[in-house]
Amino acid sequence: MSNRKGRKRPAEVDPQPILTSKLLIISRNAGSVTPEVEARLHKAFADHLIIDFDPKDDFRKLLTPRAQVVVAGGDGTIGFVSRALIDTNHTLGILSLGTYNNFAKGLGLPASLAGAIRVMKTGVLHKITVGKVGGTSFLEAAAVGMFGAAIELGEAIKDRHFGEFGQKLGVVTGAKPFRYEITGDLQGHGMAMSLVFANTPSIGAAMPVAGANPLDTYLELAVHAGASRHDIISRLLTGRMTNPRERPLEMGFRFRKITVTTKPKVEVYADNQKVGTTPMEISAQLGALNILLPKKAPPPAGRPSRAFGS
Repeated sequence: MSNRKGRKRPAEVDPQPILTSKLLIISRNAGSVTPEVEARLHKAFADHLIIDFDPKDDFRKLLTPRAQVVVAGGDGTIGFVSRALIDTNHTLGILSLGTYNNFAKGLGLPASLAGAIRVMKTGVLHKITVGKVGGTSFLEAAAVGMFGAAIELGEAIKDRHFGEFGQKLGVVTGAKPFRYEITGDLQGHGMAMSLVFANTPSIGAAMPVAGANPLDTYLELAVHAGASRHDIISRLLTGRMTNPRERPLEMGFRFRKITVTTKPKVEVYADNQKVGTTPMEISAQLGALNILLPKKAPPPAGRPSRAFGS
């Protein structure tokens, strides 16, 4: 269309967003986000730009190059925001308000909202490890086989997706053992119902698996996690390991990069997401995420573990 002088009107463009160096993302769907909690967050972070969590909207377009991002929500929201900030110069702060809070617990963050807010104000920057399986990053664990299906089942129960319950339960109860071979930093082979490669002490529906935590510079193969169908279902239903008198002490093996092959091919999961089938490379991404932690937070105590090559 032309104006009266015959000149074309300039194309309309969307205005550039105003960039912020402090952003707070709130997930209203998180289990502990009530109107009272939301009011406390708005008051504590009055100097932040505050937005609702929307996975369809790329919040990174709002950030200056070294902005601080605080996320208030459950494991799903925290995982989404964290993965978006991997290998960037942004700093992440976590206010864990979900049901299980595996990642926050693995980092030793306070369980109380007041304590978590205090860390956001006075905490120290740490570069932490995340995992990668294939091309997908994970915060908690990668799982091969039945344990990954059990994580999916636990998520369906938590989110009350009861229409999916029967199908997912069938996958767990119908899983079969497979032959595996591990190469790289670790060498091994055998038969298993599942293999779990952990970055946090618990995963999924608060299922305990390993002694690893994201402050370490490696991931951990949890040897006894998923050793049997009974063990996996027990961890899912009770949130505890089976009676230690019934089997050996939990033991893990540390590594930075391995490749897993199986016969037959088996489903592989990154946290609660299917990412493909074996063979698959699993690696530790050292210092991949900048995160605020308590000044005097020691790494969470883990169970005995062996360094790769030992």
